[in-house]
Amino acid sequence: MNRLKAKYNDEIMKDLREQFNYSNIMEIPRLEKIVVNMGVGDATTNSKLLDAAVEDLEIITGQKPVITKSKKAIAGFKLREGQGIGCKVTLRGDNMYNFLDKLISITLPRVRDFRGISTKSFDGRGNYTLGLTEQLIFSEIDYDKIVKVRGMDIVFVTTAKTNEEALALLKGFGMPFKK
Repeated sequence: MNRLKAKYNDEIMKDLREQFNYSNIMEIPRLEKIVVNMGVGDATTNSKLLDAAVEDLEIITGQKPVITKSKKAIAGFKLREGQGIGCKVTLRGDNMYNFLDKLISITLPRVRDFRGISTKSFDGRGNYTLGLTEQLIFSEIDYDKIVKVRGMDIVFVTTAKTNEEALALLKGFGMPFKK
């Protein structure tokens, strides 16, 4: 069993139940999935950039990404409908907990001048979005094989009803929020 999954079952559930006075065990918020999204706007002119982004995302998450396609054509951006413009991975179960563990304990501490992540990125329904400016902070990525430095969004989808519940859940996992 994964370290964070065991921590959730043993400690976090009990702490959340006491903090928010849940009567039913199914009311306790849990992490449902983690979605890692990488937008590749340059793919309109060079499709090889999309392949490189897919490869990087696969190395980072350990799961094959899905290519996201444009929904409509925008002539100003030279974009056609159905053209690949990004890639995303949805992590659930053990892969999700392994990625979260790696993100909290290895990746985020490697960021230069890191003072914690913002508590303002909740959406009001208990989901949290973390934006990263480059994929190089992940230790699996080889600097010499990078085609272009890209950012990515990591969305933590929880079953929490409010931002406070989701914040308590993610703090329980050890997310380094700003004080």
